[in-house]
Amino acid sequence: MSVLTDLIYAGSDAVAGLTEGLVSDAINQYGAEKTIAFPDTAYFLPTIYAATGVKVKTLGDLPACVDVLKSLISKKEDLGEALNAGLATAVGAEIIEALKYVGKEDPYADEAGIGFVPDPVIRSLGVPLVTGDIPGVAVVLGKAEDASAAADVVKDYQSKGILTFLVGDIIDQIADAGVKMGLEFRVVPLGHDVTAVTHAVTVAIRAALIFGNITPGDLPGLLAYTKERVLAFVNTFGALNEIAVSAGAGAIALGFPVIVDIDLAENQVPGALESVLDHKETVKHSLNLRGIRIKIKEIPIPVAFAAAFEGEIIRKNDMHAEFSSQKNPAFELVAMRQENEVEDHKLTLVGPDIDGEAPVGLPLGVVVEIYGAKMQADFEPVIERKLHHWLNYIEGVMHTGQRNLIHIRIHKDAYEKGLRLKDLAEALYCMVMDEFDSVVDKCQVTLYTEKDTVAQLLDTVAMPRYDARDERLNSMNDESCDTFYSCILCQSFAPSHVCIITPERLGLCGAVSWLDAKATKELTPLGPCQPVPKEGCLDEVKGVYTEVNKAVEAASQGMVQNVTLYSLMQDPMTSCGCFECICGIEPFSNGVIIVNREYKGMTPLGMSFGELASMTGGGVQTPGFMGHGRHFISSKKFISAEGGVERIVWMPKELKDAVGDKLNATAKELYGIDNFIDMIGDETITEDPEALLNFLTEKGHPVLGLAPLM
Repeated sequence: MSVLTDLIYAGSDAVAGLTEGLVSDAINQYGAEKTIAFPDTAYFLPTIYAATGVKVKTLGDLPACVDVLKSLISKKEDLGEALNAGLATAVGAEIIEALKYVGKEDPYADEAGIGFVPDPVIRSLGVPLVTGDIPGVAVVLGKAEDASAAADVVKDYQSKGILTFLVGDIIDQIADAGVKMGLEFRVVPLGHDVTAVTHAVTVAIRAALIFGNITPGDLPGLLAYTKERVLAFVNTFGALNEIAVSAGAGAIALGFPVIVDIDLAENQVPGALESVLDHKETVKHSLNLRGIRIKIKEIPIPVAFAAAFEGEIIRKNDMHAEFSSQKNPAFELVAMRQENEVEDHKLTLVGPDIDGEAPVGLPLGVVVEIYGAKMQADFEPVIERKLHHWLNYIEGVMHTGQRNLIHIRIHKDAYEKGLRLKDLAEALYCMVMDEFDSVVDKCQVTLYTEKDTVAQLLDTVAMPRYDARDERLNSMNDESCDTFYSCILCQSFAPSHVCIITPERLGLCGAVSWLDAKATKELTPLGPCQPVPKEGCLDEVKGVYTEVNKAVEAASQGMVQNVTLYSLMQDPMTSCGCFECICGIEPFSNGVIIVNREYKGMTPLGMSFGELASMTGGGVQTPGFMGHGRHFISSKKFISAEGGVERIVWMPKELKDAVGDKLNATAKELYGIDNFIDMIGDETITEDPEALLNFLTEKGHPVLGLAPLM
């Protein structure tokens, strides 16, 4: 055998022996009936479940898995057989890591790593993965001889938006170098043991199950999906032991190339296992091997600018400056102007900057004025919503809200590096011209920080503009519209999924409205959003149109032939997996429950969000269940074929609070019901279906008088 295969088999043997011993010890200590599970997942032990279809629930299920693991270690010279041994190592690593959770709620509480990545986190990553805000996934493990060079590699990935998982002593080295880490920064420490690499592997594997509709047990389909659709790769730093080599073989089997910083000489496998000795070339080489192309956004500001900083939280004690609508007048406005009213790249600050002793508190008016021969007024709010993301991309800037309800904080470190208000204007200018260049010819940005001026502009310029838009949006409905839009943005993950977006039904991810889809079509004529004529109405109540069916069948490559826009029971729209909420039938009450991705508890259906999502996503139609966005809940078109919002009987309290006012307004307008939200159950009232029925009866919920759903 070659040196490479020898190392792979030695590593898989070591992991197999360790796994078998730990399983035996755990059964002796806890008993075979003891539950084993990773937290907040519907996919059991995901690697085993995806590869074999076996649902591991107790310690007694593990000995059979160990037998399967050992059967994969054939010790033949063939590299393909050796890669199977690498998969055996992945299975063993998963079992070893899962055993850490037996008897412990969080075995990673006392170390830098986070361990297992829950399902909701993966679903939340769906949109940035398909939009390219996260263009790829890097797994970085080992211990670098040159910690500074390794930190530069990780920072380079961070600046490019790559989601980076860290395993081993590299975690401490990166932390010591001052790299910001955590899910919010997309540099995620998993754990110091090499077996923690399984937590990166299961992210890729669950992507196949969540988004790709891969059937558990379909190992060839799983491997094809991870290779073709999960753009991941592995970087190792420092000397390799046999377990690391075997784990790398498992990564290669999944389609993820491994790039090492030691000389492998003749043991390299082009395209799969390669040496890069110059760390300055590591990032470029890794991205090339996976075919990841990064559009570099060079923003001339004194801090980094990347999507990886979007989740940064700035605490009160760490902030240098703050702009808050609760304390001072503040607003953001994008306004279309005539050509002679805009001077391109004119950046103006009217009022004081943030110089001074922290914390600096100022009013803030942000006015982005645009001219474009193809610009439309409908694009103003689309661009305006992007300001939130772009300001968050600036390292050391935190932004929440929109319009005249905004909150911005600037970190002390960013201020010390030289960040000033004109840098925010520079970033906005550059991004407007970069992302909307097909409709924007000229752009100027003005920031106002004088209180009287900001208040006057808010009253006389911004609010009238907001009101005019709201009036326009409120007048838009599906009946008055002659064009819908298809969106296939998520097909990079869910090949058969197609959203049909209407004025009253946004994309299920919550990120694409009808105006967004219209703007996307203008910006990228051959892009993911295409117009669908609202023609050939076959059923107005259910929302069945021949042209919609044609568009869905074409866009799904024939996988889906018929879709209703307003029905939960007949041909509901497919779901990709990154939906904000799930609606499902609650048979006791003859109603429906809605659960949002953030909710971690149980529902009256006896299933968590993750369990409901496992049967709803993947680009398939599941009558009685559908994924959707938060804002669709209060729509007049929400499951209107089955009675509409009157069917809603339960949702988590956080979601009730968020949609309550709008849902009350819809129920009042459609059915004359006052305070409808008070008739809806939540987890503080009950999670039991029979108790829920009693609550609904007590409240006189209208669902009790509706016709049966089934």
